[in-house]
Amino acid sequence: MNKSLVLATVIAAAALVACGKKEEAPVAAPAPAVVEAVKDAGTAAAVATDAAAAATTAASDATGAAQAATGAAAVAVDAAGDAAKAAVTEAAKAAEAPKK
Repeated sequence: MNKSLVLATVIAAAALVACGKKEEAPVAAPAPAVVEAVKDAGTAAAVATDAAAAATTAASDATGAAQAATGAAAVAVDAAGDAAKAAVTEAAKAAEAPKK
């Protein structure tokens, strides 16, 4: 009887262990749509990087153009000031000429 009880206990324990084991689910391969989406995301990132580089270049060019325009405006202001001074000098000479 003791042997039967021990044998029954061992069989019950083995059954519990066997029933408690869960096999790991196989890892599913990524879906082709996901793989394509990742490739598309990589391509989009590359395009965005190129666009950002182009925008940086355009901004740099615009800054250079603005600086050139500022320089040209300063030259124009100086020229206008010189022309105004010359006009005042000529007007003063013209105003004094009849007095002589």
